[in-house]
Amino acid sequence: MTETIDIKVTKVEQTRLTVTDFSELPFGKVFTDHMFLCDYEDGVWKNPRVVPYGPIPMSPAISALHYGQAIFEGIKAYRLPDGKISIFRADKNFLRFNKSASRMAMAEVPEEIFMQGMAALINVDEKWVPNQEDYALYIRPVMYATDPYLGVRPSDSYTFAILTTPTGKYYNKALRVKVETEFTRADDGGVGYAKTAGNYARSLYPFEVARKEGFDQLIWTDAQTHEFIEEAGTANLMFVIDGKLVTPAVRTTVLDGVTRDTIIQLAKADGVEVEERRLSVKEIIEGIENGKLTEAFAAGTAATVTHIGEIGYEGKTYTLTDVASRNISNGIAKKLNDIKYGLAPDTFGWNWVIS
Repeated sequence: MTETIDIKVTKVEQTRLTVTDFSELPFGKVFTDHMFLCDYEDGVWKNPRVVPYGPIPMSPAISALHYGQAIFEGIKAYRLPDGKISIFRADKNFLRFNKSASRMAMAEVPEEIFMQGMAALINVDEKWVPNQEDYALYIRPVMYATDPYLGVRPSDSYTFAILTTPTGKYYNKALRVKVETEFTRADDGGVGYAKTAGNYARSLYPFEVARKEGFDQLIWTDAQTHEFIEEAGTANLMFVIDGKLVTPAVRTTVLDGVTRDTIIQLAKADGVEVEERRLSVKEIIEGIENGKLTEAFAAGTAATVTHIGEIGYEGKTYTLTDVASRNISNGIAKKLNDIKYGLAPDTFGWNWVIS
């Protein structure tokens, strides 16, 4: 960050902390008192501010509503044992945010606005950061196009916003997932590697079909042949095969997950061999059948490390090993959580302590 920016702060008259039940925090439904906003107009970012959380006035003609110029990120802040607050790997999320912006022909957000805006918001809402085990403050930076113009072209104006929501675990059980072989999440040359709203919109109908069949999530496969595994709807996918940690390689259809990268680094530091490569559905099914595949899990900011218990493929259900016996994924999950919560030394320099 090259300079300190002036952020105007307008606080709420009455906090909602006193009426919030921190023992019941469903993901993404309870928001803190404030939000951060900043506007891009005439080629310049201006008016960075922390204001009371609430509706944002907008024209019904804005480009984001009609042409989908909208991107976001997912980050978490944690309460450390000494009471201080740390944001985990925000620098990598910042880089990916602007990679998404570039792909969607949107204005890139300066580092000082992204990072200082996030810190300012959390400092104002410091009491909203949970101190319970497995809880965190989820941070959602989002940017959307605001030109009130019904023409197909990149917008000239944008709003960058940051919302925060205290939350517990995204999933509370091992997942039952379905290998999707009809619909696709992303296509070669498309925007699959960007965290843009349209990627998630196109996944909703297939997910609803799978949910009605009793599944918790999907395993997306490649659009051309449906032979190769890519990712889940909300996370990257990882498998332990012959004692190696195997995950689909990042490509234009696979998101470069921050948690994915974190787990790979932790695994390598622990002496676990890691393979990032094309991974076929056939290899996964055969691995379950012959016992070579011993662990499978989803990895993401919201999901963290979430075990997969069953995989559905072509009308048949394949059951994986008991969660308690999964030494590699359980070991990595513990080390990851210990670093995030300040219970173990942060030798990688991932924690950004802001207060």
